[in-house]
Amino acid sequence: MAEATATAKYVRTSAQKAGLVCEQIRGKDVSEALATLRFSRKLIARDLEKVLRSAIANVQQRPDFGGDVDRLYVKACYANQGPSMKRIRPAPMGRAFRVLKRMAHLTVEVAERPLKASAGAAPRRRRTKAAE
Repeated sequence: MAEATATAKYVRTSAQKAGLVCEQIRGKDVSEALATLRFSRKLIARDLEKVLRSAIANVQQRPDFGGDVDRLYVKACYANQGPSMKRIRPAPMGRAFRVLKRMAHLTVEVAERPLKASAGAAPRRRRTKAAE
């Protein structure tokens, strides 16, 4: 079962905003996730789409990859907080307010779905407590 990861570092958005879009694609099939990102109105969706396409390309390079892109799904998608750029905004009476321009590190993990188990396998029986 092939897995691959792709990361985009120092993306100019907050991790909180990127996390909202990550939640939408986590656990979905790759084609469905790409469609979700393509039609999302959030600007960070473009960056996440690039990272997802990179992860797909990474998994295709692995020797243990089965060759079927349709079996891929988004195993994990998360946005970690990166460094913040500190900027100054002039304020009244000679003061200055600090503005934090945040950055995020975007990570997408892609994996192959396992093949379906054979239908002839017997279901497992549950153990029950013995009556005393």
